[in-house]
Amino acid sequence: MAAAGRADSSRDRPSPAEITALIPLVRRIVASRVPDRATADDLVQETLTRVLAASGRVEPGMLEPYAIVTARNVVASLWRDQDRQRRNQHRVVDLRPPEAPDEDVLVQEDRQAVAEALTRLTDRERATLLAHEVSGQDTRSLAAELGSTAGAVAAQLNRTRARLRVEYLLAVERTEPPTDRCRPVLLAISGGDRRRQREVDAARHLLECDLCARLSEPLMGRGRAREADVRVPVQSDADVVAARSAAREVASGVGFPPTDLTAIATAVSEVTRNIVKFADAGEVVIEVLEEPRRGIRIVARDVGPGIPDVDRALRDGYSTYDGLGLGLPGARRLMDEFAIVSEVGRGTTVTMTKWVGER
Repeated sequence: MAAAGRADSSRDRPSPAEITALIPLVRRIVASRVPDRATADDLVQETLTRVLAASGRVEPGMLEPYAIVTARNVVASLWRDQDRQRRNQHRVVDLRPPEAPDEDVLVQEDRQAVAEALTRLTDRERATLLAHEVSGQDTRSLAAELGSTAGAVAAQLNRTRARLRVEYLLAVERTEPPTDRCRPVLLAISGGDRRRQREVDAARHLLECDLCARLSEPLMGRGRAREADVRVPVQSDADVVAARSAAREVASGVGFPPTDLTAIATAVSEVTRNIVKFADAGEVVIEVLEEPRRGIRIVARDVGPGIPDVDRALRDGYSTYDGLGLGLPGARRLMDEFAIVSEVGRGTTVTMTKWVGER
């Protein structure tokens, strides 16, 4: 019976591929907290080693949450060691620069913003978050107290952290959202929930609301180890050139051959000229993709009049302006994946993807 139990345990252990699949997630978590790349790489390796060692004890479906907690603990250990070194540094020689005159004020303001953000959470959200983050209580014991599951508690904690980030930034800004749409949009962005972002039409809102556009930058930038997205506001012909050049530069860094670089730049030109010609404002977002393979995604969105007949606009030869002659159909042929969503009176979003090595 004991041998059978060991065999069952062995079968339940995650495969090397499952452990490897955690690398991008762990790297994002560590890189968001540790700016030094070499140190971050060491911490990623340490995290994966710990996860691999404990994988036989982790319940099915809980490997990813376990890796997240482990990564945070590894980073926290680094911070504690660095703090200990700083506190003991004076015993050798005090090389620390003098504190800036306003440093205490800034620290106090930051603490006040965190405290205010915490008051905006519900009692349950606040109690669960503090028990986990401050007291170190794990999700399994929290689930037992709350009559829930560890997975549900982990999901709740993620939602609470997303809300806390939003409320903290609002407290720092000492402002309240100007519209009822702002908080749902900021929460969707903070939580990285792409489906929810589409539901609340976050892309259009960020073009219309200066406050949310400003706050979205730290929210979207959190936890990214990959190259940051490149955003190019589009209103004039000069912006078309800027977007084309930016896309070509990013794609070159990804490793596309010259022929693909030309195709990507041409496709960006076509969709960007539509924004200049028909919309009041728009933007092009260039994103590097690592999964399922290496590539580039370009999202061109605007708040223009929209396209009444998308099917017609995608037919060869259809064009309402004197561009390069390719139009949307040509841009679609140049890229590996192409999608367009348009609503009359609200705007258009074109999403194009190109993969390295595709023919």
